[in-house]
Amino acid sequence: QVRVVESGGGLVQSGGSLRLSCAASGSIYRLNTMTWYRQAPGKQREYVAHITDGGTPGYADSVKGRFTISRDNAKNTVNLQMSSLKPEDTAVYYCRYSSGANSYWGQGTQVTVSS
Repeated sequence: QVRVVESGGGLVQSGGSLRLSCAASGSIYRLNTMTWYRQAPGKQREYVAHITDGGTPGYADSVKGRFTISRDNAKNTVNLQMSSLKPEDTAVYYCRYSSGANSYWGQGTQVTVSS
């Protein structure tokens, strides 16, 4: 089992920045991918960014150039630095740990961007 816990959400004005963190603990396998998703009210959960165990990142077009994902393998943590935030970035942000066929989700952290 793997426990995933997100933190760092909050309220920020449009154009501001926020940093989300995700910590995974338990039966962590070295080869894993950490992924951020988000879900806005009334919308489906969508992919935001991911980072492989080797440090290769990927981003959704909607956040490319504004968000930066990074990880610390020694601490099993991943961060999502969000800049130039827009009201449409408002959502609950979820972190997912995946390794092979196994996948674990956190409970989510709310990000609200005011206009």
